[in-house]
Amino acid sequence: MTNGGLEHKIKHLYQQNRRTVDKYSYTIPSSNTYPYQWLWDSCFMAITMSYFDVAQAKQELRALVSKQFENGMIPHMIYWQHTDIPDHLKIAWGKRQTSSITQPPLLAEAVSKIYAADGDIKFVREMLPHIHNFHRFFYRDRDPRKSGLIGIINPDESGEDTSPRFDQALELGPSWTLAENYAARMELVDDWREARFVVRQRMDLKHWVRDLPLNCILLETLNQTARLASLAGEAHIAEWSLEHAEKTSKAIREKMIADDGLFCSTMNWGDKEMKINIRTWALFMPMYAGIATHEEANQLVGMMSDPDFFATSYGVPTVSVDEPSFDLENTWPWPNWRGPVWMGSNWLIVKGLRRYGYDEQADQLKEQSIQLIEKSGFREFYNPFSGEGYGAEGFTWGGLVLDM
Repeated sequence: MTNGGLEHKIKHLYQQNRRTVDKYSYTIPSSNTYPYQWLWDSCFMAITMSYFDVAQAKQELRALVSKQFENGMIPHMIYWQHTDIPDHLKIAWGKRQTSSITQPPLLAEAVSKIYAADGDIKFVREMLPHIHNFHRFFYRDRDPRKSGLIGIINPDESGEDTSPRFDQALELGPSWTLAENYAARMELVDDWREARFVVRQRMDLKHWVRDLPLNCILLETLNQTARLASLAGEAHIAEWSLEHAEKTSKAIREKMIADDGLFCSTMNWGDKEMKINIRTWALFMPMYAGIATHEEANQLVGMMSDPDFFATSYGVPTVSVDEPSFDLENTWPWPNWRGPVWMGSNWLIVKGLRRYGYDEQADQLKEQSIQLIEKSGFREFYNPFSGEGYGAEGFTWGGLVLDM
C-alpha cells in the first residue's frame, strides 16, 4: 500500500465515523463498537486530521472541551446521541451526557499539531484556557499530597482499562476473568458516585495509582502548553506550566524508579507506598516525556530489541512476553491491554524514539504498524506475533501512522 493509498483509506474511515449533533462535529472511534466521543481518542484523531482536514481537527477539539466540568476536568466519554450500544458501555456514571472520570491529557499535543499545520494562533488562544484549567484540575484534585505526581481513581483513566499495572490495586488475585476485572472497575465508579465525587478526601481509601504513562503525558503536555502560551502571549500560563512540569519531572525521577533501574508506576497499599514492578509498554514513556537519560534510553531500546521482552514481528506488545500476565487469549468483548499491540502506544513509543535519535528503531516500528493495517485493517488491537486484528473494526487509531 502506497502512502497515498493509506492516507486515502484513513480519510475515508474518518469520514465514515464522523457525527454531527447541533453545532458540534466529532469522530467516533468505531461505528460498530464505540459510538460516542472519547477524550484521548479525539486527541489522536485531531492529530491525524491535522494532515488532511485541519478544520475538522479543530471541530473535534471544540466538541471535546464543550463538556468540560466547572472544576476543569474533561470527561473521558461524551454521550452525544442515544444508540444501541454494547452492555459494557451502559454505565451509571452519575453525570448527564458524560462520564465522571477522565483520561490522559493529550489536548495540548493535538493543539500543537494543528498549530504546526496552519499557524492559527487564534485557535491556540481559544484552547489555552481549556488546557490550563484541565491541568489545574489534576494538581488540585488528583495530587492531594502535593507530591507532583497525579493519581487516578479508576484504571479507565489511564486509557488502558485492563492493564496488569492495576491488578493489585483492584485487589484481583493471580487468576481472574475480564468480566471480573470489569466488575471491579465498575465498583469504583459506584463508590465515587455514591460519594458525590468528593475525591480529594477519599483518594487514599480507594484506587490510588500514580500511573507512569499519565504522568509522563502530563509532563510533556505541560511543556507543550508553555510553548503555546508563550506564542499566544499568555505569560502566566507559560510560567505556571513550566513550574509544574519541573515539579512533576523531579517527582518522577525521585519516586518512579524501581530497584532494577526501570521506571514504574506506584500505588498506596494502606499506609505503604509501593512500586508496581510489572513490565508493560509504559517503561518507554519517559522517552516520550524527555525525562530519561541517554543511558536509560539505551537500556530501554535494548529491551525493545530483545525477543525475551518486547521484540515481536509486529511491534511492541503492551506487556513484556516474559510477564505472567501476558495474555493474547481474551480479546472480546473488552479491550485487552495485556499483550496485544495498540496503535496509540506504538505512536507514543515512536515519538520517544525520535526524540532520542533512535530513528532506525522508530522507522521499524512505523513500518510494523503499517503492516498491521495492510494485513488486518483498522482494528482496535493486534496479535504481536501473527498480526491478526482483534476487537473493534474500523478503529480510528490506525490513522496515527501518518504522524509516525
